[in-house]
Amino acid sequence: MNKKIKKYSEAEIITTFGLEKVKSSNLFIDSWLTKEISFNDSEQTIFDEVFQLAIDNIEGWSEEDLKMNFIAFVLRLGHLFPDKQIRTFFDKTIEATVDGHFLRIKTDFMVAKGVLDLPQKPYFHFQEYKRQIDPTGNPMAQLLEAMLIAQEINENKRPIYGCCVIGKFWDFVVLEHKTYYVSKSFDCTERDELLQIIATLRKFREILATTLLDD
Repeated sequence: MNKKIKKYSEAEIITTFGLEKVKSSNLFIDSWLTKEISFNDSEQTIFDEVFQLAIDNIEGWSEEDLKMNFIAFVLRLGHLFPDKQIRTFFDKTIEATVDGHFLRIKTDFMVAKGVLDLPQKPYFHFQEYKRQIDPTGNPMAQLLEAMLIAQEINENKRPIYGCCVIGKFWDFVVLEHKTYYVSKSFDCTERDELLQIIATLRKFREILATTLLDD
């Protein structure tokens, strides 16, 4: 088995691993996306601050600026933080052999069961790029690689969830067997859409607790 690392485009992921892309209203996306959200006073203050920061600065932020000034706070407001059941990992490399192809990818952010710095069962992956698609890497392709690796590691038939961010646009993704479902793109510089982004992250936390975690 060849362990040479290949950089895939989204189209190559589809053809190599026999995936089907669905980008429309469907059960997986519709049951995940939600607009129901409420903030306490401190959360509301954080939301107002980071929303204004994004409006004023997102076009000029570097990748690290985007992560530290905005994405980290959105993930926190989305309740994606560690507890007794799961851990969160940043810039963690995972690998597996899928259908005879060796895959290795560094995920920008991952929610998984794990011990210390070792992820054991990945449930959610997050890939982001500052601007438009970079010629040296495709964030959707990288997200799909991470999700395929998670399927292989987890050895179960439960869906894998994720999010792909390019600039100010957020797409939510569910991989179930050989089909991946992609939401509409949400603009994080639009107040109502940023609220829905955060509400959807919180909804994932609910899905995680009720359907994904082992009994």
